[in-house]
Amino acid sequence: MAHINKAITKQPILELFKERWSARSFSDKSISKDSIHTILEAATWAASASNEQPWLYRFALKGSAGFDAIFDCLLPGNQPWNKKAAGFIVAIARTTLSASGKPNPYAEHDLGMANAHILLQASAMDIITHPMAGFDKTKITEVLKLSDTENVLCVIALGYLDEAEKLEEPFKSREIAPRVRKGFDEVVKEIF
Repeated sequence: MAHINKAITKQPILELFKERWSARSFSDKSISKDSIHTILEAATWAASASNEQPWLYRFALKGSAGFDAIFDCLLPGNQPWNKKAAGFIVAIARTTLSASGKPNPYAEHDLGMANAHILLQASAMDIITHPMAGFDKTKITEVLKLSDTENVLCVIALGYLDEAEKLEEPFKSREIAPRVRKGFDEVVKEIF
């Protein structure tokens, strides 16, 4: 059975956060369209400035031309471990406000919040996710026929967890290494 590389935390946080992990070892099990729809529905309920909801998502499941097109946009370092992903979600920020067309300075922040909903909903469904910035932005923008006010920020690979031993190096070592984060005191300061 595949092993979740659970986070060791100093504070008592929800198990869902401890188990959310950007694994790379995907099994051959497919994800249903209904599951993807559930995961994306969670994203639609994220908070956003002025309730603008500036996120757009495009998804493709393994075995489709869309999956192959997104896979071809990944940088070479991400392709080996994504061959077995069950699907991809492309996360796009709509960078202008709906009513005025003026720039939305919070679009990327709000997309990030919606993406966090995706990662946690998927984790609750025992689906692993791995957000990536390693893709050819120009190519994926062309493939998806996006406008210049639609900014691709990441591609999220999805699937069910498989054994780390099935990965080739250097991915296998990364998969089994203990998870680390910056220390709490490095990123959190109380204001007096």
